[in-house]
Amino acid sequence: MDRFVGRARLEWWANRLTCLGAYDIEIDVTVDAGGQWGAVGRHVDALDAGQREGWEFLMAMDPHFALAFPGEERGGIVVRVVEAGDGSLTFTEAPDWDGSVNVAFDVS
Repeated sequence: MDRFVGRARLEWWANRLTCLGAYDIEIDVTVDAGGQWGAVGRHVDALDAGQREGWEFLMAMDPHFALAFPGEERGGIVVRVVEAGDGSLTFTEAPDWDGSVNVAFDVS
């Protein structure tokens, strides 16, 4: 595959059993001559206030999501997501990401 343009889904998994968020995206994935993988995209639909709050919370916790392509029940490629001010998304494959993140909550 040199290129894939279409819809996919970003999933944010808290653990192997709990998905805290899933977002439909339009994505354009390219692979260069050296085998480097890169992708850009956007949310399929604008996020409403509740979805935006959840998205921003997950992005602040850890911007790594599982990327699920059409026909996949669960994402298999882990990507780091960067969102620009105009809402465009950039994805970088994160094959060495181990799924660990340290998060501190202030409940006072």
